[in-house]
Amino acid sequence: MNQRIKKYLIDGEGETLDYKQEISSAYKIAKTMVSFANRKGGVLLVGVRDNRTIAGIRSEDEKYMLDLAASFYCKPEIELELIEHTIGDKAIIECVVPEGDQKPYSAKGEDGKWWVHIRNKDKSLLASKIVVDVLKRQASQEGTYIAYGKNEEALLKYLELNERITLKQFSKMVNISRWRASKILVNLISTGVILNHTYEKTEFYTKA
Repeated sequence: MNQRIKKYLIDGEGETLDYKQEISSAYKIAKTMVSFANRKGGVLLVGVRDNRTIAGIRSEDEKYMLDLAASFYCKPEIELELIEHTIGDKAIIECVVPEGDQKPYSAKGEDGKWWVHIRNKDKSLLASKIVVDVLKRQASQEGTYIAYGKNEEALLKYLELNERITLKQFSKMVNISRWRASKILVNLISTGVILNHTYEKTEFYTKA
């Protein structure tokens, strides 16, 4: 076993690493691929169980499913690097997903719609409208100009005294629409002034 694979197995799943015992659904694997591409990139270890033991791949079907997911279930298409490793009498695939340069990337869902996903720790989560807008802003080469008005100042003052704020709280606090509030948040996230934190049931913002 080479040192890189050994390190993957020691490190465990996280923001840039995911274990897959097998590839049974192009939809599900595409979701993980785009979540990596929308962040810093990552590695799928196929043929490895969640408890870090080696299951081995079944056949060339696994490579076909990975290519299918990247080509037809990810938009834009993702260029993968597939490396096969032999461990004892079993083979596993190291599937390297690069960080995308055409963000945001979306995966086709079982409902036939395209959804943007992002990686948070060891989970691939549906991206909010604000996160999608931030990804679009970062992908465009335009700089972000911020005129600090009373709403921006109120938000930053609040975050100096409090740990976090949600879109709903911010909108209510300064008495503006959620649409306007989200535009301010996108600007501040894009310039690194505040950070967004996405979880399965909530999204909140903190001072950078």
